Amino acid sequence: MHVRGRSDDPRQGCGSALPAWREPVYQRDDDEAGDSGRRCPRRRRDAVSGVPGQVEGSAVMKKQLFISVVVVAALANLAQAQEIQILPVQGNVYMLSGPGVNSAVQVGRQGIVIVDTQTAAMSDKILAALAKLDEAQRLREQVHVTETIRGILPVVPVGSGKIRYIINTDADPDHTGGNQILRRAGVTITGANVTRDISDVTTGAAIVAHEHVLDTLSGRQPPAPTAALPTETFFEGQKEVYFNNEPIQVIHVPSAHSDGDSIVFFRRSDVVATGDIFVTTRYPVIDLQEGGSIQGVLDGLNLILDIAIPAHEQEGGTLIIPAHGRICDEADVVEYRDMVTIIRDRIKNLKGKGMTLEQVKAAKPTRDYDPLYGSTTGAWTTDMFVEAVYRSVK
Repeated sequence: MHVRGRSDDPRQGCGSALPAWREPVYQRDDDEAGDSGRRCPRRRRDAVSGVPGQVEGSAVMKKQLFISVVVVAALANLAQAQEIQILPVQGNVYMLSGPGVNSAVQVGRQGIVIVDTQTAAMSDKILAALAKLDEAQRLREQVHVTETIRGILPVVPVGSGKIRYIINTDADPDHTGGNQILRRAGVTITGANVTRDISDVTTGAAIVAHEHVLDTLSGRQPPAPTAALPTETFFEGQKEVYFNNEPIQVIHVPSAHSDGDSIVFFRRSDVVATGDIFVTTRYPVIDLQEGGSIQGVLDGLNLILDIAIPAHEQEGGTLIIPAHGRICDEADVVEYRDMVTIIRDRIKNLKGKGMTLEQVKAAKPTRDYDPLYGSTTGAWTTDMFVEAVYRSVK
C-alpha cells in the first residue's frame, strides 16, 4: 500500500500535508503553524459544544462546573469498582482499558459507538462502563435543558444511550469476542419510512468491519455465532459514518497485522483508534496465515502519521488509542515506526547475506529494543516476531 507523502525510512521527516479528503472538519489555523511547517489544530468556540458563540452568565458557568465535578466523580468511582478503566481522550471519545485490548468509545446525543468489543467475558463490565458514560453525557445535557427552558437554547433530544455502531479493527477474539452480547444490547439506526422497532434477525447494533473480518469469523471452526458477525462490510479503501455530529472514517490497511485491519479516525474529536497496527507494550503481531506482513504494518503506521497532527511545539494534537497500552500522540507513533523500520532493515540485510532463520535469531537484531517490547513468554514472543519479519521480507 502506497501512502502519499510518507516513507518508512526513519530518516525522512514526519511532516506532510493531509490530502483534502482526510482534512478534519474543524478549522486548522495556518497562522499558528510556526516554523515547523505543521499546522496546529484549533477548534472554533462552538466546535465541541455545538453552541454558537459563548453563553454569558455566571449561573450557567456554575452549573457547568458542578456537572463537570459530578461527571469526573462518577467516572472515578467506576474506575475503582470495575476492571474496566475509563479514560477520557478528547472530544466525545473515551478509552476503555481492560485486561486485554483497549476499546475506543464515542458517546453523544444519538447513542454510542464502540471500537472493538474485547472478550465475551468482559461484556457485562463493558456494558456497565458504557452505562456510566451515558449517565455522564446526560449530566452534561442538563445545562442545555435548563437553558432551553429559559429560552436561550433550542430543544435537542438526548440519545437513548444505546449502542448504535460496533466497529471491529480486526477479527482477533480479543477484538470481537463481545460482539454478540454488545450487539444485542444495542439498536439499529433506521431511516426512510421505518418507524417501529425492528424485530427480525438484524435487531441490535450494526457491526462494521472489513469483509476479511467477516470471512475469518464465519470460516472458523466452529464459526462465530451469526449475531457476532459484521452486518456492514466494505471491500477496500474506507467506510464513512456520520454520527453524533462527527465524521468517522474506518480506513482499511491491507496486509498489516492481518489482511482485514482497519484504523478508525474520529475527525472532530481528532482521535485515531489503531487496532493491532500500533501498540505500546510489544512488537507488532504479524499473522502471516491471515495475510499479515511487516511492510503492511509499516504502511499502517505511516498512514496514522499522515492523519495525526501534533500541537505546535508541545505534546497533544491528534491523540492515538493503541490496541494495547497507553494513550499516545504522534511522537509515540514516530518512535514505534522507526523501531519497526530499523528491525525490518536489519533482518532483511541478514537474510540477504544468506543467513538462516536460526542464525538471524542468534544475531539478536532486536537486542536494543527488547527491554521495551521484547518477551520470551506469552502469546507473542520476540522470536515469533523475528520469524514473522524474516518470512515476510523479500
